[in-house]
Amino acid sequence: MANRFVLNETSYHGKGAIQEIANEVKGRGFEKCFVCSDPDLLKFGVTKKVTDVLEKAGISYEIYSEIKPNPTIENVQTGVKAFKKSGADCIVAIGGGSSMDTAKAIGIIIANPEFADVRSLEGVAPTKNKCVPIIAVPTTAGTAAEVTINYVITDAEKNRKMVCVDVHDIPVVAVVDPDMMSSMPKGLTAATGMDALTHAIEGYITKGAWAMSDMFHLKAIEIIAKSLRGAVANTPEGREGMALGQYVAGMGFSNVGLGIVHSMAHPLGALYDTPHGVANAILLPTVMEYNAEATGEKYRDIAKAMGVEGVDKMTLAEARKAAVAAVKQLSEDVGIPKDLKNIVKEKDLDFLAQSAMDDACRPGNPKDPTKEDIIALYKSLL
Repeated sequence: MANRFVLNETSYHGKGAIQEIANEVKGRGFEKCFVCSDPDLLKFGVTKKVTDVLEKAGISYEIYSEIKPNPTIENVQTGVKAFKKSGADCIVAIGGGSSMDTAKAIGIIIANPEFADVRSLEGVAPTKNKCVPIIAVPTTAGTAAEVTINYVITDAEKNRKMVCVDVHDIPVVAVVDPDMMSSMPKGLTAATGMDALTHAIEGYITKGAWAMSDMFHLKAIEIIAKSLRGAVANTPEGREGMALGQYVAGMGFSNVGLGIVHSMAHPLGALYDTPHGVANAILLPTVMEYNAEATGEKYRDIAKAMGVEGVDKMTLAEARKAAVAAVKQLSEDVGIPKDLKNIVKEKDLDFLAQSAMDDACRPGNPKDPTKEDIIALYKSLL
């Protein structure tokens, strides 16, 4: 069986990288940009950093900002109408996963109008055409949506998130500039950073993992473990490290999938609007313990990458415990809650568990869970 790997055509990294956006727009012959960004980024002047670059280069643009933190079908539908009306020929997505996921769905539907029903995009939709060209500019260090073939849209009517996987949605250009992330508050920095760590760890142990993805995931774990505390403290080194670490994790997991941390986190976001990174961070250590017996020596590698000393002398059981403990400690150090007591209502457990079982990330888990297993995992955190 062949292993497929899909990455951006081009990516830019480092302080000041956003200046390259104008060159990419002009070099690719685009005439007008449809700028997708959320209301808060507009309010606090983050989006303006990019639109200033466009204005200086004389590039026309129109802003679309009807995007919620967990973007909905309605956000996409409204965006499709706005794009058609704008006359734009490319999309500049500025923000976290919400802005980029919305941009991807809009771009796919514009290029594949037979999928105008957003629900038809769930799973692996058989689209034929590449989406409208996207230049993705992340403002959070976590989702890696700028380099993935995935996007997630909330079906508000059914209280569930739809995971969509499509090679046609990957942005043609990623611009990963740590200066765009410097205004993130501590809580968001911590949550998105733990999301990135979850990507790296789940990607490393998923059923689809192989040598090339392992290379990215182990390096991502190492970078994130060294950088996240500094990023939360807003040090330049921490910000730069997380900008790179989350992107490297995205290069891997986009191509091999994730596991039940994500499939359990998605319904929490859909039902309670829980920030995705927070949900992942709370679930990750508990799910790691559940998966441990199905991961061979991989937790030893994770413990080493997390900076745990003396791992080679440990028994396998000790190494597995050390990996989980290191993740717990990092999560605690950056201020993530330890449990779901203030989030989950026990009456919703059956719905949450069924949603997790139906989620597109669940089959990649190294251990095949039952619905009862999922319920027990949720309950253990109440």
